[in-house]
Amino acid sequence: MPRYYRYLGELLDENVERISSNELSVRMKVTASQIRQDLNNFGGFGQQGYGYNVQYLYDEIGKILGLDRRHNIIVLGAGNMGQALAKYVKFEKRGFVIRALFDVNPKLTDTSIRGIPVYNIRELASYVRSNRVDIAVLALPKENAAEAAKQLVDLGIKAIWNFAHLDLDVPDDVVVENVHLSDSLMQLSYNIVRRKSEKKNN
Repeated sequence: MPRYYRYLGELLDENVERISSNELSVRMKVTASQIRQDLNNFGGFGQQGYGYNVQYLYDEIGKILGLDRRHNIIVLGAGNMGQALAKYVKFEKRGFVIRALFDVNPKLTDTSIRGIPVYNIRELASYVRSNRVDIAVLALPKENAAEAAKQLVDLGIKAIWNFAHLDLDVPDDVVVENVHLSDSLMQLSYNIVRRKSEKKNN
């Protein structure tokens, strides 16, 4: 669904009001039947002979993804990764608002990144108790991630976006989305090798 949302957003930027599953399939490089099947899983949004109203479909998928509300985010780790996330302004357009960063480095604490304050990690508990936090981001070294995740869970955080190269052990009611960059790069390497092998065999 995030991929559909992104493509529909691009269509809106191009002032496209209506699109068929066949036209969308050309853009997304998936079959029209797959698109219809995916969207029908959520009730279906098109009309035969008419196609899809781009704005309506964009809004409805946004609701499914929870993008019709604001999500307050904190980032643990204000190093290169944390700062890059804080500087990425498109998050806010999707309703993901980074409210604070936390770090142990005294050179970073009591500063700000794009106007977002950086606090000492010791202030994490008091901040979470005083502010609504929907998502916590772990942009920490692997060796610090497990302890940080435990603290977040103890503070009642129910959603963690994990950039640490570590699979977290959290209760079932805590949602974790792992972003392992090295895994993604290895997958890309595998696909390169596979494609070269396929060309060689053909």
